[in-house]
Amino acid sequence: GKISAINAKGLEKVLIPVPSSEEQERIVSILDKFDILTTSISEGLPKEIELRKKQYEYYRDLLLTFPKNNIES
Repeated sequence: GKISAINAKGLEKVLIPVPSSEEQERIVSILDKFDILTTSISEGLPKEIELRKKQYEYYRDLLLTFPKNNIES
């Protein structure tokens, strides 16, 4: 449908649910942790990228390192 007009009388009837203060605090805590993880230079995303790089290098080296043959010539 199409809204032809919005007026104060119609807007008075709209109920906007507001979480309890405890729930708001929980949400804020989660968002704060997310912000730290995505923007911090010393931890969070940059640290995760570094860990994945080390993991990649470890497995790459493991795959490309061949055991030496102990067969005497």
